Amino acid sequence: MAESFGNSFTVVQVTADDTTTQIWIALAKPSQALTLVLAAVPEGWIAEVLSVAITSKQQRLFEGLKLQPGDVHRVG
Repeated sequence: MAESFGNSFTVVQVTADDTTTQIWIALAKPSQALTLVLAAVPEGWIAEVLSVAITSKQQRLFEGLKLQPGDVHRVG
């Protein structure tokens, strides 16, 4: 049986080869979000889950993206 992705957003910071950073969100549990985001970026980039509180405004913005469980989206 497949594991559920959950229904909350996880924020992930990605660092490119040139040391620039990006912020991504995943509609998944933190343990899964890291793998999902790494699968979406070029090989060799690194990522880490950020322990940040999502504001109600951010929550509404993220919900407006209409992501499905397991989806990722670059936000910055």
